[in-house]
Amino acid sequence: MFSGCRVIAVQYRLAPEHTFPAAHDDAEQGVMIIHRHAEQLGVDASRITLAGDSAGGHLALVTALRLKAAGTWQPAQLILIYPMLDATASMASYASNGEDYIITRDTLLSGYEMYLAATPATHPDASPLWREDFHGLPPVHILTAEFDPLRDEGEVLYRRLTEQGVESSCQRYLGVIHGFFQLGGVSNAARDAMRDIAWRVASPGR
Repeated sequence: MFSGCRVIAVQYRLAPEHTFPAAHDDAEQGVMIIHRHAEQLGVDASRITLAGDSAGGHLALVTALRLKAAGTWQPAQLILIYPMLDATASMASYASNGEDYIITRDTLLSGYEMYLAATPATHPDASPLWREDFHGLPPVHILTAEFDPLRDEGEVLYRRLTEQGVESSCQRYLGVIHGFFQLGGVSNAARDAMRDIAWRVASPGR
């Protein structure tokens, strides 16, 4: 609504019925189809943004990394909204924000457990934060929430991207929890975040 751009949601298979790498494969295949049929979909293939919140942010990042590894194409930018990046839950914010803010440490880890099944939490597609090479990614914008167990991993990713020369930015929204982006009807922070993301989607690279 704010950006005037076409939004396409990729529907991916869910755990526990479909375990790793089903969602990752579906996300990658979905964006490949969108890119291949961009003209029919009314999409400018040179301005495609991959964006998502929480697990969706994780899938957006891993999809871009897979595209890079395959040497095919890259989106114009990534927008990662409080992304899930570390299935090992090693960040301090898992301890400081993991018990009292609705979306808890146990909630997040149970999602990983159902999806990963026998796959190690250290697998590079399960915990993309710990990949060694981010060179060649498009610009990345990361949103984090002050009282989110995932806050620190988003901000660590920002630092790792910056260190490797990836154009990146990160904004921490204060006084909010994981999932706040969905509360635009009652949250000023959510509305501000929506408007900012809409501007970025409408003007990739600016």
